[in-house]
Amino acid sequence: MSSITIKEIPEELLERLRRRAAEDRRSMNKEIIHLLAIALSLESPEVDAARRVGQIEAQVQAWRQLAGRWESEVEAAEEIERIYAARSLGRPIEL
Repeated sequence: MSSITIKEIPEELLERLRRRAAEDRRSMNKEIIHLLAIALSLESPEVDAARRVGQIEAQVQAWRQLAGRWESEVEAAEEIERIYAARSLGRPIEL
């Protein structure tokens, strides 16, 4: 893959990139690629692409709001057992 060097990034922008990468649990490189992909898809004439990007961002935001809010009166192992017991047979899986 190709590489580029970006020079003279304003400190405020760099800090915002660092924060966003940390929030998204991505490296700086991955976050920059992600943001470039979003920006370039918004420039395309395909309205559907822009709509999908908006939907993806909304879904990520919803997941962030839900993160860490699971509450249970039992230990994690017991909760996992309850979840498995309530599952349908479905296809076989290996854990």
